[in-house]
Amino acid sequence: MTATWRNWARTERSKPAVEVAPRSIEQITLAVERARETGHTVKAIGASHSFTAIGATDGIRVSMESMRGLVDVDLERGRVKLWAGTHLWELPSILQPLGLALANMGDIDRQTISGAISTGTHGTGLALGGLSTQVVGASLITGSGELIEIDDEHNVELLPAVALGLGALGVLVTVTIQCVPRFLLNAVEAPAPLERVLDQFEELNRGADHFEFYWFPHTESTRTKTNTRLPIDAGARPLGTVSRFVDEEVVNNVMLGAVVGFERLAPSTTPKINRAIETISSSRDYCDESHRVFITRRRVRFREMEYALPFEAVPTAIRELRELIERKKYRISFPVEVRTAAADNLLLSTAHGRESGYIAVHRYWRDSDHDYFREAEAVLKAHDGRPHWGKMHTRDADSLRETYPKFDEFLAIRDRLDPDRVFANPYLERVLGK
Repeated sequence: MTATWRNWARTERSKPAVEVAPRSIEQITLAVERARETGHTVKAIGASHSFTAIGATDGIRVSMESMRGLVDVDLERGRVKLWAGTHLWELPSILQPLGLALANMGDIDRQTISGAISTGTHGTGLALGGLSTQVVGASLITGSGELIEIDDEHNVELLPAVALGLGALGVLVTVTIQCVPRFLLNAVEAPAPLERVLDQFEELNRGADHFEFYWFPHTESTRTKTNTRLPIDAGARPLGTVSRFVDEEVVNNVMLGAVVGFERLAPSTTPKINRAIETISSSRDYCDESHRVFITRRRVRFREMEYALPFEAVPTAIRELRELIERKKYRISFPVEVRTAAADNLLLSTAHGRESGYIAVHRYWRDSDHDYFREAEAVLKAHDGRPHWGKMHTRDADSLRETYPKFDEFLAIRDRLDPDRVFANPYLERVLGK
């Protein structure tokens, strides 16, 4: 009897008919062949950190937990080949001895490398793309059970689709990542007035390697994070053990959990509490290895919707969100997060063909939505927004085709690699069609 699958945010669940945990490529192939023989579908699953049902299945669930670690390394070109089930949190121990690092990261590292690239996980930095843009090769098992290689010499035309494939093209077995030499990040975190940040949004992003900000609704200020890339020998100034523990565990997890839990029971207090937090926001300046600066430990569960907008549209959209929240009298305890990314050429990348700004809205996982996400989505969609594939949204294939110039090109590759829809599920049928 199989267990019910649930994602991290507890927004989705499914009951697979069969669960397998392969330890070899051959065993993955057998799972795909069995699915074809029995009429089941197949979904590979990693850390289940997506907020959508992209990994849900009532067919065969393939856990990649045993397919982890380093497969091969090309030090001359700075490339590593990883088993697809490797978690992002495992990468520093793999890459540091090789003198390498990821060029950019998001602020959560619980995902697997395959799950992160398949949903378009990204960090921030207007000159840098999301994690999928660092993919230079992959191997996957198609809907016919064939193992194919995608790299500089094999099936190179498939890379713009496979590097961000939504799990719709096959089971990723290995992923090859283009890395960079290890580097430090000098991090400056400080409060700043919201209107000033919005007025200077372009300047702040173009003048920094990595810039992002958080805005707590019902306040007029933000918390900004500006990271500058430095050589590994520039001299680190890491946070002390106590300081890191207080900031990341006590403030970001214990206190946040207590505050949002209280606000859930007494939502009318949310504006006052947010404004009280605003008055005690402090600054800090430190320098450490890149992954230690990029990553923040998040243990308080939440729900999230994130949209990618044309970069220049972000300030207007944030002001419209602020007006929406006040007009509708929503009580929002979690911050709105704003990041950026460079344009890229991946077929279904949220940053395809344009510099992009990302606006993410959140709610505590136990909160009632009260239409906040639906109304916020309307604001973001109106600016030609594209939803993050791994976060909550309501868009369908007809709607998404309008904003993705290469949408039908991706579908043609899907028809080639999975004509019988062995890797389909209701989420993919909604966003890609049948």
